[in-house]
This record gives sequence, structure tokens and C-alpha cells, in this order.
Amino acid sequence: MTKVMNNIQDALSFVKSGHTVLVGGFGLIGAPLSLIDGLTEIDVKNLTIVSNNLGESGKGLGILLNQNKIKKGIGSYFTSNRDVGDKYQKGEIELELLPQGTLAESLRAGGAGLGGYYTTTGVGTDLAKGKEEREIDGVKYILEKAIRADVALIRAHKADTLGNLAYYKTARNFNPLMATAAKKVIVEVDEIVEPGMLNPEEIVTPFLFVDVIVEANLVLTKEGVVAK
Repeated sequence: MTKVMNNIQDALSFVKSGHTVLVGGFGLIGAPLSLIDGLTEIDVKNLTIVSNNLGESGKGLGILLNQNKIKKGIGSYFTSNRDVGDKYQKGEIELELLPQGTLAESLRAGGAGLGGYYTTTGVGTDLAKGKEEREIDGVKYILEKAIRADVALIRAHKADTLGNLAYYKTARNFNPLMATAAKKVIVEVDEIVEPGMLNPEEIVTPFLFVDVIVEANLVLTKEGVVAK
């Protein structure tokens, strides 16, 4: 059974209301903009989105936010989109703030099958409230739980038809970690090639983590998000 789909809507058929969804990207860089755009056109709601940020105003995940499809955001940098703050003040969205390193490590732990880990980051701050605290060798730590999700939406530069993925520079960001931490992994790419055409040294995400591949129809340029 091929992993390659020609239709983004078919690829997104695995996303259901109430799901927890990992979304790659740092700002709009490395974000699966085509898949996000596809989500704006289907009937899903009450999503928990785990992402570094919730897009920008009217761009990327910011569109889903304004459609009121996001129930909760878990991430590090929500202030890049002022709409997030407005909705939070109105009680229209829940937010869980995690330092970027903690977010990355929680995703890595989820992909590695761990239940959680202890870290000094956040000790003695509001971020530690309600979390288990433990002293190890005289140092205080808090317990951070691993993050796993129903679906991951990620962006890569190239994929072969088996699902091996190569990324483009900093667009790699959170995408490889998220590919390991979800039950279903859907990836959009700039180019799909035959097996053997990717240099083994450039493959970051092995095929066994990838369930669905679709070619991107939107790209991020200096002029903004444009059709490919």
C-alpha cells in the first residue's frame, strides 16, 4: 500500500475533532502550510495543537485559531500572534507554556517511549506549579511528562516513496522529533523521489515513522505564503 497521496484532503482524513495534533515549524519556517490550509476546509474542532507557536495573525495556524477550531495550544512562543493573547483573555482558548528546550525534550521522550523526565528548567517559577518536584544529588528538579499525539503534521524538503525524509536547513526544527511522537504521521514535501535517490547521509527521519506523504501546494517565500 503506497504512502503517497495526491489529495491533501484525503491525507487529512485521519484528523478528527478532539485530537491532539503535533504541528512542525518555527514561526512559519518549516510549518506544513499546505496541510494547515487543508484543515481550514474540513469540519474539525476542539483540537489541541502542540507547536512552537500558533502561526501568525491570519497565517498558518493563525487561520485555524480564528476559525475557533483550536481548543488548547501547547507551545513556547505564542506572542508572535496577537490573536492568541486576545482569545486567551476572552477565555476562548487554553494555553500551556513550555520552554522550547522542554517542548523539544518532551517530544523526544514521547517518541522514545518514556513517561517523562526530570529537569531543572522552570524550578521555582510559575511553570512548576502543580508539577512533581524531586531533589537529586542536592539539586531540585520538576517532572515533565512526555508528549504524544494522535496525529503529527510535518514538513520536509524531500521524501522517497517509502517515506524516508530529508529536511532543508533550519526548516528541520521540530519536525523530526514530532515524526516520532504521534500515532499517525502525515508529511508534506517539496519533492517526492524514488527509493535510492536520497543520499543515505541526508535522511533524518526513517520511513518507518511516516504514514502519509503528500506534495505541498503552498510554499513560504520572501513575499509570503504563495501557491506552488
